[in-house]
Amino acid sequence: MVFLFAVILTLGTGAANVAAFTRLGNVFASVMTGNLVLLGLAAERLSVTLAAHAVIAIAGYVAGVAAAARLVPTGQMPSWRMHRVVPALLVEVVLLAVFTVGWELTGTRPQGASQLILLAIATAAMGTQSAAARGLSSRVSTTYLTGTLTTVIAMLVTQGEKRVQWREAWQILAMAGGAAVGGLVLVVAPAALPALPIAAVVAVIWVIEASERLRRGDRQQKVARGRQP
Repeated sequence: MVFLFAVILTLGTGAANVAAFTRLGNVFASVMTGNLVLLGLAAERLSVTLAAHAVIAIAGYVAGVAAAARLVPTGQMPSWRMHRVVPALLVEVVLLAVFTVGWELTGTRPQGASQLILLAIATAAMGTQSAAARGLSSRVSTTYLTGTLTTVIAMLVTQGEKRVQWREAWQILAMAGGAAVGGLVLVVAPAALPALPIAAVVAVIWVIEASERLRRGDRQQKVARGRQP
């Protein structure tokens, strides 16, 4: 179940990165390693604009992680405790909703200060998601997949196809697929692009909450049966 959630969230991450890279200053919404490289490139080129965007992206992401980390327990959780990441995911939904409003108000092409503000919001949302994913499992990342790609390739080469964790490979495909869908939506209906990451997060929240309701219902039935004479 955890990896299903990871795949869904990663689809939304791919779309969010398309929005950031194409309309928010050629930086990434979730890949901070890439943004650090861009920050170094900005220093070499003496590009104040690129440096500002890279710094805002990194700062927004850090703020999102810092805020959500206090809401999410760390380490591997049993499935019946996964609802504890919902508060962090709800914060992400709020951030993405605010981003959507700004995206629409700027005609999907923010410039100047509005671009920097929306970039900060988008990266904060991705930072929040990273903290939530860390709460689901220490093995899961939904916003940066270099480690996941390394693991899949290393296992494929050293241990053979049968030992590869293909569920992790699905995340890699999800990132590319989310970006592809996001790119298509950006062309045909750019106003709808923010709906993709929001839909992914809302879907995960809904499944977690539905599973929690079923679990509580089963527990109540067991208690009721135990009380019967």
